[in-house]
Amino acid sequence: MPNEPMRGMTMLRHALPACVALALGTSAAFAHVTLEAQEAPVGSTYKAVLRVPHGCEGKATTAVRVQIPEGVISVKPMPKPGWTLQIKKGRYEKSYQLYGETLTTGVKEVDWSGGNLADEFYDEFVFRASLAADLPAGQMLYFPVVQECDGAAARWIEIPAAGQDEDALENPAPGIKLLPKK
Repeated sequence: MPNEPMRGMTMLRHALPACVALALGTSAAFAHVTLEAQEAPVGSTYKAVLRVPHGCEGKATTAVRVQIPEGVISVKPMPKPGWTLQIKKGRYEKSYQLYGETLTTGVKEVDWSGGNLADEFYDEFVFRASLAADLPAGQMLYFPVVQECDGAAARWIEIPAAGQDEDALENPAPGIKLLPKK
């Protein structure tokens, strides 16, 4: 019986690092910019809600820029009070049909800037768009994001290569799984 407290301490000493590793691994999974809805059918309207859970290296977020991938058309961002909203337009790689209209140009990037989201707070940046009907169902579609802070930046722009595990990326771009058209 006198060794029972020592055995308990030994078990705790071995279990504690595993618990810490689990907690750190869990928080790391939530440390990057993500999309609230992580799947959507092709040929549908998609409301993209970019979740920004922290600043950069402890500094406040002052800008969020998202690159719009090919096949995401008719983009309309939501203004945020206290932030300046800008869109950058360009030519699509091909033309798209939407409500009987042919689209050849559109929004290629959405920028929210001039705000001040402290590191200890969370916020969301929103836009709506149409997902072209000819996007490949079953595949992932990525939205690279650059998060700027005072003198620092986090570039959530890594896209996994074919067969690569997305969890292996240090700075993964937020993405959605494309579902078959409803």
